[in-house]
Amino acid sequence: MNTPPAFSFLVCLRLLLAVLPLPGQNLLKHDHQLSSPLTSYLRLKEGLWLLDNNIDPYTGGSFHHSPLLLSLFSTIVPPLPIIWAISDAVGAWALLRIWRARQGLSFQKGTRSNVENLITSVYLLNPYLLLPSLALSTSTFENTLTLLALMFASQGKVSSALLAITFAVHLTPSSILLLLPIFMVLVSSPVSHLASPRPFHGNLKRIPFLFGEFTLYWLVLVGAACIITGGSWSWVRASWGATLTLPDLTPNPGLWWYFFTEMFDHFRPFFLMVFSVHLVIYILPICIKFQHDPLYAAFLLIGVLGTFKAYLTLADPGLFLSMISIFPEVHGYLRHPIITTLLHLHAALLLPLQHVLWVSEGRGNANFYYAASLVMGMAGGAGLVDACWAGMRIAVGDAKEWAEEKVDGEKGEGEGKVVWWEVVQQ
Repeated sequence: MNTPPAFSFLVCLRLLLAVLPLPGQNLLKHDHQLSSPLTSYLRLKEGLWLLDNNIDPYTGGSFHHSPLLLSLFSTIVPPLPIIWAISDAVGAWALLRIWRARQGLSFQKGTRSNVENLITSVYLLNPYLLLPSLALSTSTFENTLTLLALMFASQGKVSSALLAITFAVHLTPSSILLLLPIFMVLVSSPVSHLASPRPFHGNLKRIPFLFGEFTLYWLVLVGAACIITGGSWSWVRASWGATLTLPDLTPNPGLWWYFFTEMFDHFRPFFLMVFSVHLVIYILPICIKFQHDPLYAAFLLIGVLGTFKAYLTLADPGLFLSMISIFPEVHGYLRHPIITTLLHLHAALLLPLQHVLWVSEGRGNANFYYAASLVMGMAGGAGLVDACWAGMRIAVGDAKEWAEEKVDGEKGEGEGKVVWWEVVQQ
């Protein structure tokens, strides 16, 4: 595939950042906004040390990574920063190929340099994605696997897409939200139909077979994880169970941790169920509403994860914000892009400030940091709602011109234009 000029330059720059010793990189590794207990590099190193000393990493309750990551970094490659840089490059490459598949462009022909330069820059220069990668958070791998799954699905490569989403679900079970839209992309098309909605035209009879193949891959990965841990199943509760039971209430930019810090123990199981089901209820409404464009449905569900995920880091909303670059058709229909941008800027300033005041200086308390987390939640919610609105609004077209044409056709109604436009606005 021909790559735009910015891609090669930014990938080289990202590799350079991985090689050079950066001041403050150790501070990034300890930052709760960039890595969670499930994605922390420091906890990964701790698990590798325990494994090297023949101690089960999952017995202490502080290690929550997948056994596959343990095996990867203990036997194949060491956890060097260059691995995260390569993962970022692969993610940007996958995002470009998703864009090209959506536009119906050949992967061997020339590129639309301006647009693809923008897409590459939005991904590789996004601070929400770059800083977690510099902090060596494993959320970088989760984002890359998600993009690879969407890329292969857009290209119609069934086995590759299912294998990629299986790895993503294995690393973070909440990625299961993306399974249905990926199935829909595989049996239909990634080409944009937002402006011309139509009933779903894919072959629904293929979906059970796709689910069966996904289940097979999932069982293989589960078996591999059990073999890595010596036949023990303790990793299931420590890694997958952590997403559902929230055992570690380390502060993060998400909405869960403070709520369950203040929760009475006898209410905890009920509200854990409520918060978990809340994520799942978005799947069917979004996939049904955007059945004519399942790739856009997957994008919106990524936005749901970037707002309501249990152990949220900045990498989660960062993927959603970067992916909006491959849907230029909706940009003109966003209602409040400036407000959403200002909310993200506000949260980006408040989160580190309140974190320092509370954790480092001891001049604040948990309420200060959670207030900043609520601003981040508002920013994520505003972006998600705006993207939903734009995805539906594009089918109407330019309402003002349409209303004026409608009224101009009705002669003799002097006030019709004003009344009709007021109705359209409502």
